[in-house]
Amino acid sequence: MPPPADIVKVAIEWPGANAQLIEMDQKRPLSSIIREVCDGWSLSGSEQFALRYADGPQLYITEQSRGDIKNGTILRLAISPARAARQLLERIQSHGIDARLEALKELAKLSADPTFAAEFINMEGIGTLARLVESGTHFGEMLAFTLTAFLELMDHGIVSWDLISLSFIKQIAGYVNQPMVDVSILQRSLAILESMVLNSHSLYHRVAQEITVGQLIGHLSNQEIQTYAIALINALFLKAPEDRRQEMASSLAQKHLRSIILNHIIRGNRPIKAEMAHQLYVLQVLTFNLLEERMMTKMDPNDQAQRDIIFELRRIAFDGDTDPTGTEKRKALYTKDYKMLGFTNHLNPAMDFTQTPPGMLALDNMLYLARVHQDTYIRIVLENSSREDKHECPFGRCAIELTRILCEILQVGELPNEGCNDYHPMFFTHDRAWEEFFCVCIQLLNKTWKEMRATAEDFNKVMQVVREQITRALAMKPSSIDQLKNKLRCLNYSEILRLRQSERMSQDDFQSPPIIELRERIQPEILELIKQQRLNRLCEGSCFRKLGNRRRQEKFWFCRLSLNHKVLHYGDLEESPQGEVPFELLSDKIPVSDIKSVLTGKDCPHMKEKSALKQNKEVLELAFSVLYDPDETLNFVAPNKYEYCIWTDGLCALLGREMGSDLTRSDLDTLISMEMKLRLLDLENITIPEAPPPVPKEPSSYNFTYNYS
Repeated sequence: MPPPADIVKVAIEWPGANAQLIEMDQKRPLSSIIREVCDGWSLSGSEQFALRYADGPQLYITEQSRGDIKNGTILRLAISPARAARQLLERIQSHGIDARLEALKELAKLSADPTFAAEFINMEGIGTLARLVESGTHFGEMLAFTLTAFLELMDHGIVSWDLISLSFIKQIAGYVNQPMVDVSILQRSLAILESMVLNSHSLYHRVAQEITVGQLIGHLSNQEIQTYAIALINALFLKAPEDRRQEMASSLAQKHLRSIILNHIIRGNRPIKAEMAHQLYVLQVLTFNLLEERMMTKMDPNDQAQRDIIFELRRIAFDGDTDPTGTEKRKALYTKDYKMLGFTNHLNPAMDFTQTPPGMLALDNMLYLARVHQDTYIRIVLENSSREDKHECPFGRCAIELTRILCEILQVGELPNEGCNDYHPMFFTHDRAWEEFFCVCIQLLNKTWKEMRATAEDFNKVMQVVREQITRALAMKPSSIDQLKNKLRCLNYSEILRLRQSERMSQDDFQSPPIIELRERIQPEILELIKQQRLNRLCEGSCFRKLGNRRRQEKFWFCRLSLNHKVLHYGDLEESPQGEVPFELLSDKIPVSDIKSVLTGKDCPHMKEKSALKQNKEVLELAFSVLYDPDETLNFVAPNKYEYCIWTDGLCALLGREMGSDLTRSDLDTLISMEMKLRLLDLENITIPEAPPPVPKEPSSYNFTYNYS
């Protein structure tokens, strides 16, 4: 007979004594259980003790968190959080250097525990640590442990960053500005300054006064701290007032930030980890967001300086033409030229730039092409002006629409997503990467227009093809502008048609009754095949990242399904694994029979918290939770859309529910189409295999066809 749901069997350790094996009644007060455990070892003063996990982060167990205890968990009897906080506070203020060092080392570890942190903070512990830093008497390991404890305690959000003193900020900034400082101290100092900037508007101004961009850029050559340095640069960039961002961008350009990142990070001798990729993505987004002001600025038809830009476009394109002397003749000539330039409003082309987006940004792009790539600009304009009217590619109209499309693709004006690492190396290879990107794409547009033999009526169709060409090329992550050109050269109109046809194969099945009947007959077999693949993938397991306030100190956990499909095993890891994690290393487990449901998106408990890290759409789309008895949840944020679909489908299959992800629908259509084609070719003896082939972990070699934008 199974034990009651409220009873968990655990082992409790105490140094120098045999472990106690007890059945913990979750309905009893925790204090009563601790008293019973203390009595078993003849320990008096049970109120001075608490229970902690023996493995992993070794967190304290409270009435709120005790529901996470599972059968077979090993616990440890320890002094209570209040008592531990009091003792450590006394020891870090002692005169003995060795005793103080050991106390700070232990404090740095315990500060990650929210229960301990609350007790230590209530005893004015943060103020004590701040004074130790401000005194300037701590160095080396002692200072590193002090800064680690301070940062961990502040990250709990119990104390406002606004309470930090100016002298503390100056001291921390001093460590960053000094030429010879221990790496561990530099890392923590940069992380503290980043948290100050992100969490307090007033502290941003103070930090900005103490830290210069040049000093931070100087740290990018050090591989141990470059992630922390670029994170602080991003934080300062993100929180800077709008009128300061352009000035800061100019300063970064003068300090050659782009080339330093390219040479020391992107082309460095170390692989780029997830956190660095995220910081490069953030910098890319913030840089492109500088274009937002021009993108949302309408052209003033009465502004002569702006009208002069249009005149210059005309002059460069038709430089050999001489202006007639008469006003009417000049006006007629200008109207003809503006039509040849491809503007919609031939009489007053300034009106073409009154729609936002792309606003004046489109005119900026056109002027850059005309000035920097003059031969290309003239060739495009004159080539189209000499075509038959019905096949000419309207340069002006195309350039404006292309600019709008590029803004959408690169999400100009949108804030960075917390879970995104989608940076493009090629944008770090040129000081005018945006403009060069436009110049490549406008040539692509002109080429595609000719390949499609398009007319004015086909304008929207051409732009759809060009958007697809650009999106597919960017997905290949070209490392330079030249490599982008090569990718786009391969993605001509014929290739796009071929790719579309290939991807439509699964959607273009014949609709005749016999075909529909055949599809319905083989669908259950295919669904069972997909289900087994999903479950096999869950048995292999996946690594998930714990979302926190500081991404550089990433924490991972791993989850996998038992081979008999009866238990979900999971546990914390120190670092991302390179393969399967043995079940023995996963200390926690959930019986599948206890699982009630699978929640996704905004219904997940960890997505309902009002946190800046969890408000963006991308993280929301990757979140899911397992709800199990008694009303507990195991919360996930998948590393990508592929893993999200695999896990949500697999869990639904495990619970006997319908698999409804886009990936399953795509796989189902693809495999049914393949099977139907085989059968329709009279290969009647082809059968669905009883077990699916082994599925590689990487989506790129996954044996089902799928596509995500």
